[in-house]
Amino acid sequence: MADLWHVTLVSPPYQVLTYERPSFFPPLHPGQRVIMPLGNSHRMGVVVGPADDAPEGVAIKPLIWPLELTPLLNPDYIEMAENLAARQMASLGRILEIVLPRGLRTAAVTFRVDKHMSERKLPASVKPAQLKRFDDADIAALMELWLAGRMRVRINAQREAEERFVSLVSDPPWAVRPNAKRQLRILEHLLDNGPQSLFALKYSLGDWAPEAAAKMEGKGLVSLGELTADRLAEVDQGAGSCSGMENFDYELTDEQQTALVEMRATLSNGGGAHLVHGVTGSGKTLLYLEMARTCLEQGRSVILLAPEVALSCKLYRTVVEHFPEAKTVFYHGYQSPKKREMTFTGLVQEENPVIVVGTRSALFLPVPDLGMVVMDEEHDESFKQEERLAYHAKEVAWYRIERTGGLLVLGSATPDVKTFNAAQNGAIAVSTLKKRVGESLLPDVELVDISSLTDSKQPFSPQTLEAIKQTVKDGNQAIVMLNRRGYAPLMYCLDCGETVRCPECEVGMTYHKGRERVICHYCGLAHSYPMLCGKCGGSNFIPMGEGTERLEEHLTEALPEGTKVLRLDRDATRRQERMEEILGAFGRGEAQVLVGTQMISKGHHFPKVTLVAVTDGDLGLNLPDYRSSERTFQLLVQVAGRAGRGESPGRVLIQTRNPNHPIWTEVLSGDYFGFFEREIARRKMFRYPPFSKMALIRISYPADYNDGPAAVTLFARVLKQHSAELDITVLGPAPAPMSMLRGRKRFNCLLKGNDWIKIRTLYAHLAQTNPNPRKVRTGLDLDPLTTM
Repeated sequence: MADLWHVTLVSPPYQVLTYERPSFFPPLHPGQRVIMPLGNSHRMGVVVGPADDAPEGVAIKPLIWPLELTPLLNPDYIEMAENLAARQMASLGRILEIVLPRGLRTAAVTFRVDKHMSERKLPASVKPAQLKRFDDADIAALMELWLAGRMRVRINAQREAEERFVSLVSDPPWAVRPNAKRQLRILEHLLDNGPQSLFALKYSLGDWAPEAAAKMEGKGLVSLGELTADRLAEVDQGAGSCSGMENFDYELTDEQQTALVEMRATLSNGGGAHLVHGVTGSGKTLLYLEMARTCLEQGRSVILLAPEVALSCKLYRTVVEHFPEAKTVFYHGYQSPKKREMTFTGLVQEENPVIVVGTRSALFLPVPDLGMVVMDEEHDESFKQEERLAYHAKEVAWYRIERTGGLLVLGSATPDVKTFNAAQNGAIAVSTLKKRVGESLLPDVELVDISSLTDSKQPFSPQTLEAIKQTVKDGNQAIVMLNRRGYAPLMYCLDCGETVRCPECEVGMTYHKGRERVICHYCGLAHSYPMLCGKCGGSNFIPMGEGTERLEEHLTEALPEGTKVLRLDRDATRRQERMEEILGAFGRGEAQVLVGTQMISKGHHFPKVTLVAVTDGDLGLNLPDYRSSERTFQLLVQVAGRAGRGESPGRVLIQTRNPNHPIWTEVLSGDYFGFFEREIARRKMFRYPPFSKMALIRISYPADYNDGPAAVTLFARVLKQHSAELDITVLGPAPAPMSMLRGRKRFNCLLKGNDWIKIRTLYAHLAQTNPNPRKVRTGLDLDPLTTM
């Protein structure tokens, strides 16, 4: 009787198919990767489990070759992937494609054969397609070498060459002819996305990109090659800095001691989630380290997560300093595919406890005996992945620690409202840190009314500008935050009175003076500047509004000569090493003022910063999103926490045109409890989470697709037909706040219910009636962070 197995494809169409295990194969196990035939080609798949019998009328093909002697993925890992697939209504193969490093899910491999002189008949290397043409004797000989460890898997030479990284070596403007459009596309792409492998460039820009990038290497524009240890360190920092590290050379405070006892109790009582609610500077990181020590002493591994690579880099350095003898791993998406592959396979073979530090993707590493997961700044939106597959790291972390009886630590000065509500209701444990460690105190926060400010060219009130000048004069440092990058958010044509708008997204395009570009921040469309108006052909533009780039220019002119102003935003840190340079220089006191976006709001420790100025505190407060107040409160409290972390007291000035908004009462006093009570009452009134399960159906179609409106009408009818029986409230479909994006018209449909299964069922009804899935895209986002 044939030995049949279910194998899932980890590439489209992601199906689970049935194959026969050939007689020469070693025993198969779930989680083992294999090469399998599919049509006239071959693919890589993961064994799911044995099959009872073959589908009727189907000729079963044999597998080609195993890719490992023992399974890469253990049963717990497969179960985690299956659970995520069920929650996200996706196939197992699709989940594995996303969570596995690229080198571990490719069929583009070559087998290197380590043969002796007596085995000259066998080739030195074998590709999977050749294996199907060998006779039984050669297959038996090769399998003998495979089982002896003398036949190894290597990524194909061409694919290996494509792993080489292309990196910028200079900031714009570049010495490139205006008509060298392909070179400019590569440079702009690298500026926007950081170092990229040749494969990534080929995937994003086209088949022409790798060759064009190679030709640019000798022109002083890019560097190309394998990442050296130093370069890997730069990319590991991933647009991030390890500067501004806190000093942990002190004893635990009474609050910290109490919190540590409570956290250990949660772990020893079977594990679970534990919120650490501590003000900025209260020493939450020290608690993470002490709990990590507890887990290591018990022989259990730890995963420490930060929302951004910059913060995880800093955390990694701290961990290495505190645990010099422990096995530590740093993992994030900016690392090369080869490095991530080595990390993954190394942990599969690891038997001793390890400490993993990284961003959300580190949750999918196969760490042995997981004892604790820490999510620092647990409220941060970076823990939610929106593209490719919508999932929240908190859900995955909870699943993993629940299976191992571990501890999930959620740390924040401004917790997610849903998290804090769970703590208030006793669903999760909570420890509170109300005081900063050491001698530093929380800063004084003041509101500055700029509603009467009439000069559009002046972003600061006299009070704010004078405070910045006095801070510099006193020899201290200031941080100025405006959560809007670029030079100006709008370019106004004086000839026809129109603003420059993106034709693909129907939004204003932002002027970037340093890059000499007008750019759409949503789809990336860019025009060189100076430019001609698309409406009237004129060339007389004025920039309207301000971004961080213009703010930097204004402060450089307004402050005393010799004052150094640095800027920290996504544009200023496109090259990976730039953030390290900027924060390092500011931390050493080489600059007196740091201007930036929300990138400066959390995690950084600069003892000489005594003033934080927020240029536009209203920004984001009135967005059409139920979480806009929560986001604004969190951002302002976090950035205020950068002031007064040293010996000198801190001061925070927040400029606003709406001083009567109720949120300011809580922001000025840092009153999270007051904010929570007001916000939770509002959510209860309108039945927003946590008082409902909420999901967002996103619908889009090409702007020129004439049948798109009819499809939306059909979806509305299907939702109305099935929502009542499932007890789900449906709002929409209606045009999204961002009604056009990348040339596609967008519609949102909000679902509120009490059961995730019923919400998924309702979406399934909609998806099944899609008249043209190739044109009309639909997606389900469970518990969306934004409805934009």
